[in-house]
Amino acid sequence: MRLGALVVDDEPIARHAVVRLLREDPDIELLAECGDGVSAVEAIRGHSPDLVFLDIQMPAIGGLDVVATIGPARMPATVFVTAYEEFAVRAFEANAVDYLVKPFGRARFADALLRAKARLAAGGDTQAVARMLEALGRRQDWLERIPVREDERVVFVDVEDIVWIRASRNSVRLHLADRVHELRGTMGELAERLDPRRFARVHRSAIVNVRRVASIHPWFNGYHMVTMDTGQTLRMSRYQQEAFLRLVSLKRP
Repeated sequence: MRLGALVVDDEPIARHAVVRLLREDPDIELLAECGDGVSAVEAIRGHSPDLVFLDIQMPAIGGLDVVATIGPARMPATVFVTAYEEFAVRAFEANAVDYLVKPFGRARFADALLRAKARLAAGGDTQAVARMLEALGRRQDWLERIPVREDERVVFVDVEDIVWIRASRNSVRLHLADRVHELRGTMGELAERLDPRRFARVHRSAIVNVRRVASIHPWFNGYHMVTMDTGQTLRMSRYQQEAFLRLVSLKRP
C-alpha cells in the first residue's frame, strides 16, 4: 500500500527538492504541494495524507501554526524542515518522527523517510507531534486568530471579534458584527481549539462568544434564548445546562 505525502514549504527550491526525492520512492504517492500555511491546512483536511513534510518558518502561518490549527492528535506523521539546527536537537529529544535541517542531502532525507515509514508501519504515534511541540517550548495555545479566505486573499479574524459560530455541513460560519466568514472544518474541531472561558456551545450547531452575550432568558419547554450584543437571538438547547451556568458565571462581574 502506497503512502500519501504532502509537502509544505514557502521556498519553491526547497519544496521542489523534497518533491523530487519523494517521487523517486515507489512507496510514496505525492498528493499535493503547498507554498503557505493556509493551503497546508486545507490540503491536510482535504487529502488526509499519511505523511507531511512541513516547513516551520513560513510567513503569516508557520508550520507550528498549522499543527495548532489541525490539532496535534489529528496531524499525520510529520517531518519538520527548518534552517535552525537548535530546533532539531530538541525535536529528537522529544522522539519526533524526524527533523530535517536545511540544506540536507539525499542520504539524510532517505533516513528521515525510512524513520517515517517505520513509525507508520508500527501504527503511528498520535502523541509524537504533541511531544515535539512541548520540546520546542511551545504549548498548544487557544486560537487567537483564524485565517480565512476572502476572494483571492487570506485575512485573519481575531477570535474576540467573533459574535457566534454556526455549523454548516462540512464547514462553519464565523458571524462577526458586520460580516460572515466561512471556514472549512467541523464544529467539533473548532470547538476544541477555542478557549472554553471565552466560548460556549449552546446548541449542537451554535457556539457563542461569552463576552458578546447581552442577555439570557427562559423560553418554552426548558429552552432558553440567548441574545447577543448585535441583537441576534439564538435558542439554547435544554441539554446545555452546563453551558448556561458557565455563561452566567463568566458574565458575572
